[in-house]
Amino acid sequence: MAEDLRVALIGYGLGGRVFHAPLIAATPRLRVATVVTSNPERRAQAAKDFPDAHLADSAEWVWQNARAHDLVVVTTTNRTHAPLARAAIQAGLAIVVDKPMAPSSNEARELVAEAKRLGVPITAYHNRRWDGEVITAQKILESGALGRVTRFEARLDRWRPTPNREAWRESGAPEDAGGVLYDLGPHLIDQARLLFGPVTQLYAELSRQREGVQVEDDVFIALKHASGVYSHLWTSSVAAQPGPRMRIMGTKAAFTKQHADTQENFLRVGKPVSTPGFGEDPPERWGLLGTEGDLRPVQTEKGNFRRFYELTVPWLRDGAPPPVDPMDAVKVLELIEAARRSSAEGRTIQVDDIAQ
Repeated sequence: MAEDLRVALIGYGLGGRVFHAPLIAATPRLRVATVVTSNPERRAQAAKDFPDAHLADSAEWVWQNARAHDLVVVTTTNRTHAPLARAAIQAGLAIVVDKPMAPSSNEARELVAEAKRLGVPITAYHNRRWDGEVITAQKILESGALGRVTRFEARLDRWRPTPNREAWRESGAPEDAGGVLYDLGPHLIDQARLLFGPVTQLYAELSRQREGVQVEDDVFIALKHASGVYSHLWTSSVAAQPGPRMRIMGTKAAFTKQHADTQENFLRVGKPVSTPGFGEDPPERWGLLGTEGDLRPVQTEKGNFRRFYELTVPWLRDGAPPPVDPMDAVKVLELIEAARRSSAEGRTIQVDDIAQ
């Protein structure tokens, strides 16, 4: 048996502790070898969670001990993603970068180019490709039950009426890439492109609804895909009542799902992937397929965030494709920047996104 791939996890806040570490630990042939955090409370938690892992105060220790690692996972503040990724590339270490890969598409594109030039594997953590509702939508689309798809609607809403003004996600500095546009927006845009392909046009309405905030907290984006499908995407921090998580409309039928994937709920309270029911929807949360007066429930496919890390093993061991093409992350950032322009100028933006 090949030895486990040794992972250095940089950052042990919400992202590292909740959305990466448990999935890495649950994936065969991966092992958390090092956790990097200087926060005393987070160090104590990491020591409890991974007693056999080395605890480092800074990423410099990882670069100095590059031979002791096979993969670096960057899950820190958005402004540090690009510098840490660049350092990992220089150290010759394969890298997973949390979304967004960088504060700008230019920086992300440069990272991908540098990694390619030096032969270093790089990918982006767009884990919500493995939401249960997205996997279910893929299966329904493949079945042809909807006919020709005309429109895709998706939402990721939150109810946070009182902003945490001390949090970096509420910062208006461009390098912080704060607000829901950079937080949940990448997931929605990536899911739309995954399901319906390249984008040719974009229109957006970005607003700040909470008093005194520096970043967008309410976002609507309309995409026109080269396939002819229109995607309407919403994300908000001020949704007192969330709308349907997903609706796909076609010429024969529609599919509507009210509730979002459950994996985040399990992970946030510390339940491992092995917990019975992890990633599964009870029947009352299933979506409905059909036409008015003729609807049938469709069992939600099991959500599987761990699939991202399962795919990293053949990627690094056997040269298989990465879990997420890093250029997809670049394209998502290009569309986010186009959304900014569209909202500021009040017009539709033509997007050169057809060639991929």
